[in-house]
Parts: sequence; structure tokens; C-alpha cells
Amino acid sequence: MIEIQAILAPTDFSAHSEQAVRYACGLAARLGSDLHLLHILSEILPAGPDPILMPVMPPEYYQENEDRAKETLDRLLDPAWGSPRAVVPAVRWGSPVESIVAYALDHHVDLIVIATHGRTGLSHVLLGSVAERIVREAPCPVLTLRDRSRVSKS
Repeated sequence: MIEIQAILAPTDFSAHSEQAVRYACGLAARLGSDLHLLHILSEILPAGPDPILMPVMPPEYYQENEDRAKETLDRLLDPAWGSPRAVVPAVRWGSPVESIVAYALDHHVDLIVIATHGRTGLSHVLLGSVAERIVREAPCPVLTLRDRSRVSKS
């Protein structure tokens, strides 16, 4: 029997990722699972040829961004979506794929529910797909949800 004790719903706070969070919340409620909400903050990467010229951000910058993300996570769920056994909000710094995969490993996540933007063609080749990389690298099953408004009607 498959038991799903922990579901991870990474979010970038977009309307599209909200659909995946809503789905994960309902699923966690039905299965009696914990719901982990994860937001990744990106480090500032040097844009120029000389990283020495990159301005150093004060520690307050990082703390303010982290606090703002935590507050947003705390307000993210709508009670109408269901009541998971527990809700675990988390904010991490780093690359989205590596951070999500590491979080899933560290917290023994049984299922990741993530939105996929459904890019195709050149934009997919150039930008890649965070969801696709997570599917390949995750230590557990990954449920991807595509934006319904972008699905072509045949």
C-alpha cells in the first residue's frame, strides 16, 4: 500500500503555482498528509564580467526578503481548499531545482506537486523547464499540473 505522509508544493507565488498549491492542499487533506509549502529565493548573480564590481547586499536585504516570503506563505492557503494534517512553510535560498530536490530529500517527502508552465519550442530550449528537471532528479514521484488556460482545445 502506498502511503503519502508528506506532500511538497513548491511555489513562486504566481497564479499558476497557486493552482498546484490548491491541488496539493486538497490532496493532503484527503490523504491525511502533511503539506510542505516551499518558496525559493534566488541569490543575486553577478551580471557583469567582474564579480568584484558586484554590489554587496546588506544582511537586512536577505532577512527582509525571507520574512516577506514567510508572511506570504503563512497567508497562502484558503481554508476552503481543505485541511492537511499539518502545514509546514519553508523558505530557502538557492537554485530552484537543487533547492526543491534537496528539501524533498531532507524532509522525506513522498510526493511533489508542481506547476509546469508548458513552454514549448525555443523558449523551452533556452529557459529549460524547472518542473522537467525536478521530475528527473526528485527522490519521489512528481505530479505536474499544467496551466489549463494554455491547453489547446482540439
